[in-house]
Amino acid sequence: MFVYRHKVNYYETDRMGVTHHSNYIRFMEEARVAYLDAIGASYAQIEADGIISPVIEVEGRYKHTTTFDDVIEISVYIKSTTTFKLKIGYTMRCGENEVFEGWSLHCFLDKEGHPIPFGERYPQFLAAAR
Repeated sequence: MFVYRHKVNYYETDRMGVTHHSNYIRFMEEARVAYLDAIGASYAQIEADGIISPVIEVEGRYKHTTTFDDVIEISVYIKSTTTFKLKIGYTMRCGENEVFEGWSLHCFLDKEGHPIPFGERYPQFLAAAR
């Protein structure tokens, strides 16, 4: 499991001083990009290879609030894979509190928009899923 840390910025909070709910999706993306770099399958390399990987589904559950200057630890892991889809899981904690749990589902497409079996081209995903 990979852990990414994000310190909540002032501009990420709402008028009540709480981290705005929309930012947790951004935190997922930050953590995912760092995770893919760590397993040797960076977005930059994937895109250089002529492949795009859109988010096709996302789900999350908010469990506890965070505020300005909190450090959120985001655990990132491969939740499941199929031939054409990759589901990445996220668990966010701040201190003793679990603040968010979610996942994002991705596919991989060539330049013409056709799905490709990413596991053959990027075995790092399959190895990380074990």
